[in-house]
Formats: sequence, C-alpha cells, structure tokens
Amino acid sequence: MRLVFAGTPDTALPSLRALLDSPRHDVVAVVTRPDAQSGRGRKVHPSPVAELAREAGIEVLRPLKAGDPEFLERLRRIAPDCCPVVAYGALLPQAALDIPRHGWVNLHFSLLPAWRGAAPVQHAVLHGDQITGATTFQIVKELDAGPVYGVVTEEVRSTDTSGDLLARLAESGAGLLAATLDGIEDGKLEAVPQPSEGLSFTRKISVDDARVDWSAPAMRVDRLIRACTPAPGAWTEFRGQRVKLGPVRLAPDAPALEPGRIVASKHSVLVGTATHPVELGEVQPQGKRLMGAGEWARGVRPVDEDRLG
Repeated sequence: MRLVFAGTPDTALPSLRALLDSPRHDVVAVVTRPDAQSGRGRKVHPSPVAELAREAGIEVLRPLKAGDPEFLERLRRIAPDCCPVVAYGALLPQAALDIPRHGWVNLHFSLLPAWRGAAPVQHAVLHGDQITGATTFQIVKELDAGPVYGVVTEEVRSTDTSGDLLARLAESGAGLLAATLDGIEDGKLEAVPQPSEGLSFTRKISVDDARVDWSAPAMRVDRLIRACTPAPGAWTEFRGQRVKLGPVRLAPDAPALEPGRIVASKHSVLVGTATHPVELGEVQPQGKRLMGAGEWARGVRPVDEDRLG
C-alpha cells in the first residue's frame, strides 16, 4: 500500500523503520509536528521522525494543525491508501480522516479500551497493572474509540519505568502495526468494535503530579517514581530545594521510619513512608548532576530533623 506515516517522537521510530523496510508497502511521506526547541541550548530541532524521513529521502509534512487547508490539499495529491499513526501528538479532523481509502490506523500503547488518552504507559505503571500491551485501531472522531484490528500483550515488570516499558512496546507494536497493514491490504482483516467493559482514561502526568508524597504507602511511592521516569521526572524537596529522584527499591525488612525521614548508612539511604521505607537510587539536586544516593547523602549530611518533602 501507499502510506503516509504520522508520528513525532523516538517512540514512533521502530514502526517507521519497519514500514520503510517492508517489501509490501511504500512510505511516500511522513506527517510530524513542527520543529521545536530541545536540549540544554534550547535550539530548534526537527522531530526524530522528521530526521529519519530525511535520511530515507521521503517528503516531510509539518502542519501547524492537521486541518490546515494547504496540508489537506497536499495529502489529497499524495493520495495515500492508508495513514499509519504512532504518537503523532495532534488531533486529526474529519477532513483529514476521510482522505485515505483505508483511513488512519493508530498504534496505541495500551489494551483498549483501557487507558485511552495521552499517557497510557505511565498510568499502567502508576496503577500497578501486571499486563498491558499495544492496540491497532481505526481512528474515529472520538478519542481512541475506534474499532480494533489487533493487539499484542506485554508483562509489566516490577522494576519497569515507563521508559523501559514504552521501549519494549514500541518494538513489539511495530510488528503489530506492520502485520495490521498487511492484513488490511490482503482484505483479510476487519476491525471489531471495542468492548464496553474495562474503559478507562488517562491524562498527561504533570510536573506537579510527579511530586512524591512520602505519607503515601511505599508501593505507591515506588510506582509514582517509576511512572514518572524518564518524564516528567519524580521529585521532592530537601532543605527548601528541589531534588529529582530516580527509581527506588522497596525495603520491607528495614525498621519503620517517619514519612520523609532520611537514614543514611554506608550501604544505603533509606526514606520513610506510610508503610515501610524505600531505598533511594539516584538523585539530582537542583542545579547539579545526577548522582548516587550515597554520594548525595555524604555531601548534605542529613540530620534527624531533616525530612524529604
């Protein structure tokens, strides 16, 4: 099939590569978000999808909005059979959805109808899901509500960050998306409506959401930090300054500590929660580099009165 691929971040690259390598499909253009500032120097850079498309020598479309008349006219001239989508990052109006004869097929990183919306992987980790996955479905006007073509499942490991889990789903999902497009081309795959049971929604996790509440149970603290790694990054405060936190380790056998209290030893840095302590991993004090918790504790020398948060 003749394809126009829509996507923006690194997460979309495995799928784009799989379709570029497919002998059955021809990716003639990509749609991606406009160039944006990134990195420490805040320089303007093209998206990862735009970079890969440039390397492959295919056209890059960067509409400010997917409903822009110039974009819609160019898409009509390209005349794609289908538009696969992975983390494009913008809403698609009906005028765009109507152009390809096989519509727009989205790869979403949850088992729909669970975790519709912007942050399915983060919420799967945050809520302690044991199994998640990816779904291909036909895009309709309602958010993530279209009929489903196929799914692939993935175990959520007890140490997974959202970054770890998303990386695995991006790889397995790429195979699912390619197989879905093969089935559509063959006329052997039909989308089926999503079940009405198990519906849940997500919203983007903000920086404020990523603040650790040490009065919560240890399991909740652990899940929040893993869900916010790498973005937006979990954090707390120490002596009035913000400290970013990497994943922690549950320490159920350690003596109980008051929420937020820090106990540093030669071998570990423990912090109290509502249940049992957690052991800090890596921390990044405000304006400083990422470091191990032990190094951080040796520098700040916490006393009994100190509390995180």
